[in-house]
Amino acid sequence: MIEDMEESGTKQENLNNLLPVPTTSLEQYVAEISNYPVLSRKEEYELAMKYKKDGDLEAARKLITHNLRFVIKVSNEYKDYGTSIMDLIQEGNIGLMKAVQRFDPTKGYRLISYAVWWIRAYIQNYIIRTFRLIKLGTTEAQRKLFYKLRSTKLKMGITDEAPTPKEYKAIAKELRVPLESVIEMDQRMTSRDVSLNALVSRTGEKATYMDFIEDQAASQEELISSIEEQEKVKKNIRIAIKSLNDREQYIIKNRLLRHKPLTLEELSKELKVSKERVRQIEKSALKKMKDFLETRGITSPL
Repeated sequence: MIEDMEESGTKQENLNNLLPVPTTSLEQYVAEISNYPVLSRKEEYELAMKYKKDGDLEAARKLITHNLRFVIKVSNEYKDYGTSIMDLIQEGNIGLMKAVQRFDPTKGYRLISYAVWWIRAYIQNYIIRTFRLIKLGTTEAQRKLFYKLRSTKLKMGITDEAPTPKEYKAIAKELRVPLESVIEMDQRMTSRDVSLNALVSRTGEKATYMDFIEDQAASQEELISSIEEQEKVKKNIRIAIKSLNDREQYIIKNRLLRHKPLTLEELSKELKVSKERVRQIEKSALKKMKDFLETRGITSPL
């Protein structure tokens, strides 16, 4: 959830001030950011280390501005959802900023490989919040269906607003979801917006649409179920860690579970092995944990 991504503090507030505000036309904005070429791996690593170690805001600004073109590329994937492309870019920029804030250059991958998840998460959350004024996706499954339904219809050549029963069945089969879920989501996506205060006549009485809205708040049972599921995941992660050998446990705990994770260099000195060896052990341990969780029917958060 996006709410879980938010965190307070002066460091975040300072980073927020570095975000560009694309208030111009798309063409002008693209022309402006073309002045920031893609960074080399070495340049990116040095800037990221400056920000990570020293809190260098100028280094963070360069990391953000030189990766803005990638935000535009991702935003264009969502341009058909009836939302302003400039709004999508702005949301994606916030995701990029969050990625820069949390990026660990010592793990060996490029910033954009890590940032693309944050960029998509902020853009998708924005679309869900604003699409037709109604919250469409209340569960992870619904959110996935929301984004896959439109592309699947186009892929199958279904252009009518109201697909036939046969077409609905074909879509459900393609997406491997219940037919009822496809029909409900499609109807919600294609329905027009109306004012909740508009009058509607039912059983001869005057009333507004607001009078007939069902309470969509999660029930007590649903809240308890969600909490239990989260606890189940946490419990199995703890068990997965215990299934590792001592050195793997030590690396995982100090790389992923500490408030201030140790670097590869720090661990290599402690364990008297190379940084590359620490990275290999970490990668292998994560693979073992992921496999362990999947055997228990749990989607790995790792």
